[in-house]
Order: sequence, then structure tokens, then C-alpha cells
Amino acid sequence: MKKLILSAVAASLLLSSGAVAKEQAANDATVAEVNKIAISNAKEDARNHPAKLVGEAIESLKLAQKAVIALEHKDTKSAKEDLEKALGKLEVILASKDAPKLLPIDNIVQAQEFVGTASDVDKIVKHVKSLLDDGKVQEARALMMPLVSEIDITVVNLPLASYPDALKLAAKYVNEGKTEEAKKVLYIALSTFTQVTQVVPIPLLESTDLIAAASRVAKEDKARALKYLDAASDALDVAEKLGYVSESATTYKMLHDQIKAVEKEIKGKNKAEKLFEELAAKLKEFKSKIISSKNNK
Repeated sequence: MKKLILSAVAASLLLSSGAVAKEQAANDATVAEVNKIAISNAKEDARNHPAKLVGEAIESLKLAQKAVIALEHKDTKSAKEDLEKALGKLEVILASKDAPKLLPIDNIVQAQEFVGTASDVDKIVKHVKSLLDDGKVQEARALMMPLVSEIDITVVNLPLASYPDALKLAAKYVNEGKTEEAKKVLYIALSTFTQVTQVVPIPLLESTDLIAAASRVAKEDKARALKYLDAASDALDVAEKLGYVSESATTYKMLHDQIKAVEKEIKGKNKAEKLFEELAAKLKEFKSKIISSKNNK
């Protein structure tokens, strides 16, 4: 567990808090190119997760680590100083009335993309069912494993409810000459984290960017706009068939119907600006409620 802390601190120092400009697909980009840029932008967003790393918390962790090392070398004077500094780093945070219960210290981004169409998902699921009927569970399991298309953002958090108290208790033990007890408390404090993972379905990211790309070229290149919208509809199908369910009042069917309405307008008078705006807004709301979170203690 000590390795986790050290890697978290090291990784956090490499992260920049500056905003990163998103790449936009060219107007003549292929569907594959639009999708590639959508995923790339999403990964970059994930790395710059809204839950910003708190510098004071990271410094406090580093100092607590130093205190453990000092105690291992029987240097109680340095351990005391490091623990005092570690607590001092948290004073500003603890004094705030809006102090969070969890302080993010690191984030981990993992992506697994399903490369295929909605029809491909249907074929795999059908084959899996056939294998299960024949009792070939492991073969079915192997086929099921690729049926994932998501970016997982895991944020490692420091619990403010327990960490400062642990440092105070460790300092108390050091003052009392109970170095072994102090080390035990610090080891526990430095291994107690809460991990929160957000799951972001890739097909919905692709659909969003394809619709945006279609809106940009709808006036000049109807054929390309329709191609983007067709691909956006298939991406929605993939998301639905992979089981990404939203709590939104908007349904997959409603999104498909809106895409059809936009396509009809493009083929006709081509005054689809308002329809594009409505479709984008609905998909954004739908996507916000399909992103699920889970806690990993």
C-alpha cells in the first residue's frame, strides 16, 4: 500500500491544472477520424478531471511518509517535525466551511473500446447465448469480455474525517516515546483511501461528436452530414446494446427519432439549426445521467 501512496504523489505532481484546448475534426473528416478525436478529447478531459488535486493534501502525504521513514531510523525529532508540518498543510482545508469529506490526490484513466457496430454486438450476443445453451460457459465468457466500450476515471481520495486525527494520534505517540504505535497508526493512515470510479460510455461520446460534426457541414455537404448522423445513430445502438442505461426521461428511441427528424430536414429545406441544438441538448442531458459512479473502498 505504501507503493500506492508514493505513486499517487509522484503522478499528481506531473498533472497540470491548465485548461487544454480540444481538438476539432476537420469538415472533411471520416467517421473514424471524428470518433478517434472524440475519444482522444475524452481521455484528455479525464486526465484533467474536475476533481482537482489538492496540493496541501499531497504535501501532507509526503511529509507523513517522511515521518514514517524517520521513525524507521529512530529519528523521533525529524518525525515530530514532519508530522507538525503535515498537519499544518491541512489547516487551511480544515478551516474552510466548505471543506470536502474526500480530498482527491490522484486519478487513473483506463479506456476499453468496442470496435464494431450494433450488428456486431447482436451477433456476439447471439453466439454467446448459443454457447451457454451448450454449457460452454468459459467460451461464452471469453466472447463477452470485449463487450465493453467505456472510459473509467478512478479518483483516489484522502478521507478528511480520519486522516488528520490519525496524524495527531501518531504525533501523540511519538511525544510519548511509543514509536511502534506511531508507525502502526501512520501505516493505517497512509493506506486508507476511497476510490470513486466514473464510467463514461465511449459510444455516447462518439455520437455527440458526430452530431456536432454533422451540424457544422450540414449546409455545405449534405451527404457527409447524413453519413455522420447515420454513424451517430449506430453509436447510440451500440451503447444501448452494450447495456449503458440512463435515468433520463429521454430514451434511446427518442434520440433516434430526433436524428431522423434532423436527417429529414437536411434532405428538405435544410433549416436544421434548431433541431441540431435540441438534439445536442437532449443527448447531453441523457449522457449526464448515464455516467455512473461506484465507490471502491
